[in-house]
Amino acid sequence: MQVTEEDGGKLNAFAREPRMVVMEKGERSTSQTKLLLIGGAVLVLALVGLAAGISG
Repeated sequence: MQVTEEDGGKLNAFAREPRMVVMEKGERSTSQTKLLLIGGAVLVLALVGLAAGISG
């Protein structure tokens, strides 16, 4: 972490950012990413269904 000191004596800490990965135009996302997206969609639908069941 990089730490700098302001004029008033306060310290600011800056996190180290990971390097960016540039994907080529033809590259596809991995199956792990697709699984995460599908799982997230199922979770959202389940929560909407639960909320509708509770309110109805």
